[in-house]
Amino acid sequence: MAFGVAARLALLFALATCAVAGVTSEYRRKLEATVDMPLDADVFRVPSGYNAPQQVHITLGDQTGTAMTVSWVTANEEGSSTVRYGRSAEKLEQAAEGRHARYDYFNYTSGFIHHCTLTGLSHATKYYYAMGFGHTVRTFSFTTPPLPAPDAPFKFGLIGDLGQTFDSNSTLAHYEANGGDAVLFLGDLSYADNYPLHDNRRWDSWARFVERSVAYQPWIWTAGNHELDFEPSLGETVPFKPFVHRYPTPYRAAGSTEPFWYSVKVASAHVIVLASYSAYGKYTPQWAWLQQELTKRVDRKVTPWLIVLMHSPWYNSNNYHYMEGETMRVQFERWLVDAKVDLVLAGHVHSYERARRFSNIEYNIVNGKATPAPNRDAPVYITIGDGGNIEGIANNFTAPQPAYSAFREASFGHATLEIKNRTHAYYAWHRNHDGAKAVADAVWFTNRYWMPTDDDHV
Repeated sequence: MAFGVAARLALLFALATCAVAGVTSEYRRKLEATVDMPLDADVFRVPSGYNAPQQVHITLGDQTGTAMTVSWVTANEEGSSTVRYGRSAEKLEQAAEGRHARYDYFNYTSGFIHHCTLTGLSHATKYYYAMGFGHTVRTFSFTTPPLPAPDAPFKFGLIGDLGQTFDSNSTLAHYEANGGDAVLFLGDLSYADNYPLHDNRRWDSWARFVERSVAYQPWIWTAGNHELDFEPSLGETVPFKPFVHRYPTPYRAAGSTEPFWYSVKVASAHVIVLASYSAYGKYTPQWAWLQQELTKRVDRKVTPWLIVLMHSPWYNSNNYHYMEGETMRVQFERWLVDAKVDLVLAGHVHSYERARRFSNIEYNIVNGKATPAPNRDAPVYITIGDGGNIEGIANNFTAPQPAYSAFREASFGHATLEIKNRTHAYYAWHRNHDGAKAVADAVWFTNRYWMPTDDDHV
């Protein structure tokens, strides 16, 4: 009898162990090269008309969406920096005046880059906007996010390391088909620095490529390593020069001192963007800002979903970029656990991985507690550096799969996060080589503040 009980207990333990075992997907993408689309591809086409605005993109102009910053480029001459906007395409009753700038990078001179912030917007409202007055006018539209509130639903697209290959085009097309209200972009945009002499024409082509989405909904930008463009051999010693000139962020509204770390409040989500390639050591501006953000400015009663974006992942079981995020993890992980952050999203590693709620906050260099342990207060860490860039797939996962890793796959794709209310959000990852609606990994998350239940069952 005693043996029977012991056997049954052993069987139950084995079943429990199997139930939480991580999955390394056996799916294998087609054996084909990751190839950049040629510069004469349709997705890079320059819009018709003299000095027509091109590379149009928007992002939040304040923390909550009552302002929207519109950016575009004119190639022939400066033209107008005015944007007219309103609730009807036929009646653009309001106007805002922007500014323009140009920059030089080695042997490249940019077009005229315009930025204009539209203010006084109402939440959850569709607006039409137009620019290019005096030459060729182009008109677009966007819908502002709802007023921040605990049960305000919202659907984010999650994209990282996109680039401008044929796989990149699949990623963007699949995201468009699956639908979303805004994109949380996890860094590494154009990969212009991968071309000889950091060919900045590839910044222009990339912006024309993504215009079909980002002109109509805000993308929230995270700076990655391919945004650095630091190249002393070319005389370029100012980091992030093209990125800063082209992609503004609402960092001042968030009380930040630099455009690389900031926060926004979208519907029921408080989104914090961190900078993996800016100083974050103790007492640095980013360190001081994050401390104040987590302790003073996060209000889970209004925006219950607390989401952190960064480029270099803290938990990564791929040998590609292995442990590159470790120093930032050591600096900030305990803060995120104490704050009960729901999700941490990263890019950088060109594959997909979803972790369970684990933390490694007990470890120091003398106690030997170096193994991440289950922690219900910890975030779920997700790596989505799989947008489709020219560098290809990272298909060298460590073995065995660590206990904290729930699902991983070496494929290109994108994810969506659909927040339903203050307690539940549905997350889904779509690989590119399935149909647009096919889901390769999905899970329901429960909120760490309002419903901190065990959601590590998948």
